[in-house]
Amino acid sequence: MTVPIVQRKVIIDCDPGIDDSSALLLALAPGNLDVKAITTVSGNLLASKCTINAKKILSMIDKFDIPLGQGPEKPLSRPYPRDPFFHGDDGLADLDMPEIENSGWEKVSPNVGYAPDMIVDTVNKYECDITFIALGPLTNLALACMKDPALPKKISKVIIIGGSFGFNNVANLHATGDNPVSEWNIYVDPEAAELVFESNFNLTAIGMDIFCQPCIALKEEHRKILQASSTPASKFVLGVLNFLKKRGHGDYCALIDSLAVAYAIDESIMETEVVDIAVETQSKISLGQIIVDKRKNFKWTHLPQIDAVNAVDGERYVKILVDSFTRSSQ
Repeated sequence: MTVPIVQRKVIIDCDPGIDDSSALLLALAPGNLDVKAITTVSGNLLASKCTINAKKILSMIDKFDIPLGQGPEKPLSRPYPRDPFFHGDDGLADLDMPEIENSGWEKVSPNVGYAPDMIVDTVNKYECDITFIALGPLTNLALACMKDPALPKKISKVIIIGGSFGFNNVANLHATGDNPVSEWNIYVDPEAAELVFESNFNLTAIGMDIFCQPCIALKEEHRKILQASSTPASKFVLGVLNFLKKRGHGDYCALIDSLAVAYAIDESIMETEVVDIAVETQSKISLGQIIVDKRKNFKWTHLPQIDAVNAVDGERYVKILVDSFTRSSQ
């Protein structure tokens, strides 16, 4: 007798953006994850724009039944900064995707909830059986913790894209915040990140050490497989890759956030290490930097500990992507 595969129940908090959109398509590919809610956060774009883009992606694959929540337009306690990475005028690589007014979304599922409330309600509905995937700043999760301080005990696992942890020199070359040492998702709302890290979640972070590595990019052979496919996901990802090529950016920029989704699908493709961390919330020159205490002597004992990914099997990761993007729901 064949044992059915149990799909992991997840909430995806995101800021689409091109890489978030690819991650949503990966998560929603048939057989991958059981997406119970999608919430948007101000990061790559303002949350309101991210909501529109999430609707466009969901409309593209006829997914109108997933609850959608929107977070606030600004971080917890500071202004919203402008993303230095260019996602196109529409935030979706200028691929001329249909406007949501013409997609049927507003007719089928017009209501958008408040993201922190939706997170708390969904977690309580599936207590201890939800994985939270954070692809953007941690504003919504921090607000949800403020509403329900017991949330860290109710969420099975939190997987985030954020930070850098000193595992290699890649992060030093590709810092994405507005200073030489920070990463964008942490930089946007460092207070939210600090609150989340100190809340004692079962948390795994995938940082710049991993998501800027060339091994996660698609090769020509993978592009050919996508080109031979007729799925909306394949066409979208190819469009994004062409957009990035024209602007001189690497393929990996389209596939950063998909790492968190792939980890939720198959944790064995990555290795992790326990790290003691703090978030810089004051300095003008290093705002949002993750400080990792690796000292043998005089090490601080009060810092939160998380699991940080220190290695990824790029070949297996890319296989998950290609197999998923070309998988038809028919």
